Amino acid sequence: MTAPNDIVFFHYPFSPFARRVIWYLALRGIDYAQCLQPPYLPREDINALGVKYRRIPIMSIGRDVYCDTRLMLQKLEEKFPSGALSASQPDQKALEKLLENWTIDGGIFLRAAQLIPPEMPLLKDQKFTNDREDYTGRSWQQDSIKALRPEGLTHIRDAFEFLENGLLADGRDWILNTSKPALADIEAIWPFHWLLGLKGALPPTLISQERYPKVYAWIDRFDKAISAAKQSAPKPTTLKGAEAVRHITQANFCEPEGHIDENDPLGLRKGQDVESWPIDTGFRHHDRGRLVSINAREVVLAAQSKIGGKEIRIHHPRWNFRTRAVSGEGAKL
Repeated sequence: MTAPNDIVFFHYPFSPFARRVIWYLALRGIDYAQCLQPPYLPREDINALGVKYRRIPIMSIGRDVYCDTRLMLQKLEEKFPSGALSASQPDQKALEKLLENWTIDGGIFLRAAQLIPPEMPLLKDQKFTNDREDYTGRSWQQDSIKALRPEGLTHIRDAFEFLENGLLADGRDWILNTSKPALADIEAIWPFHWLLGLKGALPPTLISQERYPKVYAWIDRFDKAISAAKQSAPKPTTLKGAEAVRHITQANFCEPEGHIDENDPLGLRKGQDVESWPIDTGFRHHDRGRLVSINAREVVLAAQSKIGGKEIRIHHPRWNFRTRAVSGEGAKL
């Protein structure tokens, strides 16, 4: 089996971050392949590609592997420009970017994760809780989860207030007052959509349809729009791990090699051995390879797949990622 458009999307179905990209692909009607992964490490299919990045999802287009959903969405907008979902006006682009930062870096998802009901079966799975402790650097034991819940509710209630009495206050259907969901809606909606699907996460005495009718109506409209889009969009091809790895390692690169920004503050050189990793979550897992390119938006390094010995180019965003030179032997290509 092959991957339509050379896209392979590695995810597990209940990942809230993965939904951002799945929704985008459905709304755009972009055909792709998926390779389903376990919710915790190890993920042998990704490891076989020579990728150490531990967060889900990741997306490959050819032999280029993209980490972080923000970078994935940017790349898809560029690769499929006709019918793009991003804003066109500068003020709307600014709001779109601010919403991206608000939900991911501004603490909204962090607070939403504090509302995961302690009775969820996964939280009784020691493998899962150990994995999430490695991922976040904090305790996922029952007493810790329960202790953080009031704080999380306080912040999430404030976020609902901001949506209800701010962005959606005038009764608009979509964040940018568009005729259909745009990228700004995806950037804003995903943590709240996820919470509404977690039974017991939101106490109705604090957060409910009666208290926040505009937010609930927005989420309901979005659900219906996604359902309709999935009905008309191509159904994703599901690849087994070995099939996905074989397809990627035999594919061409999606992007030209790129250049080194000579004015970049890190002062790195093309071909230098470097390592790169996220600094907010998943920070114990570093990708390492030969520096291919670096600019204000991303760093690209070349690693070697464990199966097939092919060069794989790993793309990391610059925001909340750290890149540094390493001494000794780098990745052999």
